[in-house]
Amino acid sequence: MDRRWLFRVFGGLAAIAPLAARAEGTPDRRKTHRLALHISGRDPETMKLVLNNARNAHDFYAQRGESVSIEIVANSGGLHMLREDTSPVKNEIRELLMKNSKVVFSACNNTKAGMEKKEGKPVLLISEATIVPAGVVRLIELHEEGYAYQRP
Repeated sequence: MDRRWLFRVFGGLAAIAPLAARAEGTPDRRKTHRLALHISGRDPETMKLVLNNARNAHDFYAQRGESVSIEIVANSGGLHMLREDTSPVKNEIRELLMKNSKVVFSACNNTKAGMEKKEGKPVLLISEATIVPAGVVRLIELHEEGYAYQRP
């Protein structure tokens, strides 16, 4: 029997084995899942729900040996989630980050500027927040990067 033929057959089987395994439900550990969570309301229970969704997604994929990138985008009334003076969940945010330090918190600068104008004073954000030019634009960018959008 020609050895080259054997190498081709076994080489081909080795190449399709990972595909067959994934088709049977075995997770692809190289894949990074992407989740964009949007908060636009001031309700503390909705803010807690957003944080729970982030925690649940992280835990689920961690159990499967997979990774997930999570970004929480706050605009409009949801910016209160990231304000130093009005956040009802800043302790929960810190707890989440202790468990998963890769969660990103994006704060809409348009909303921040509007609040500063209305209140006549600077709006201070928690140190965990990153300012983005516009929340809606950040959500578009995340969508274009393949993030799944979820708004509780």
